[in-house]
Amino acid sequence: MSQPRILILGPPGAGKGTQSANIAESFGVDHVTTGDALRANKDMDISDMDLEYDTPGEYMDRGELVPDPVVDAMVEEALADAGGFVLDGYPRNEAQVEHLETVTDLDVVLYLEVSRGELVDRLAGRRVCRDCGGNYHVEYDPPEEEGVCDDCGGDLYRREDDHPEAVETRIEEYETQTAPVIEHYEEAGDLVRIDGEASPEEVWEAVRAAIEAERDSI
Repeated sequence: MSQPRILILGPPGAGKGTQSANIAESFGVDHVTTGDALRANKDMDISDMDLEYDTPGEYMDRGELVPDPVVDAMVEEALADAGGFVLDGYPRNEAQVEHLETVTDLDVVLYLEVSRGELVDRLAGRRVCRDCGGNYHVEYDPPEEEGVCDDCGGDLYRREDDHPEAVETRIEEYETQTAPVIEHYEEAGDLVRIDGEASPEEVWEAVRAAIEAERDSI
């Protein structure tokens, strides 16, 4: 397993982005996310799929969910170009799990476990710069001056979907939608549970150990 094929799962705020970046850098693999894939291929011609719109961008511009067949095709294309990868944000449901299994074999499936209360604290405390998009947290990573971006001096604000009520809804939706995905990999004996409430450094050590253990078993 010179370049591992890794799937990382976890609810919003679990730290998947941080750990995926660590994995990509340490193991020399591509970080594949559905968001990046959609943005990179928003003008892709999908007219042959007989869907409502002819490009993914038309769904995105209207704030509508991009249909599974389109997301499947984008992820498949991204993985085809990757020798190894950490896949983040896909699969989100059982149908996508089934499609992924026709596309690639996974070496490691990681699940970052974080309690709902901790997730709400993390997401509700997040602040974003209106000008440069920089991210801060009122408790864990505050700016030097309250409400002001350290990098560009822009105003910091809380996004609508980071308000506590919205965060609760996002977590509930994730749990409902993705529970069968977790169950699938657990029953297959592929799921490695990681304590996502530890410090980022401790989480990374656990993630790296899990990947190395799988590498040594090959």
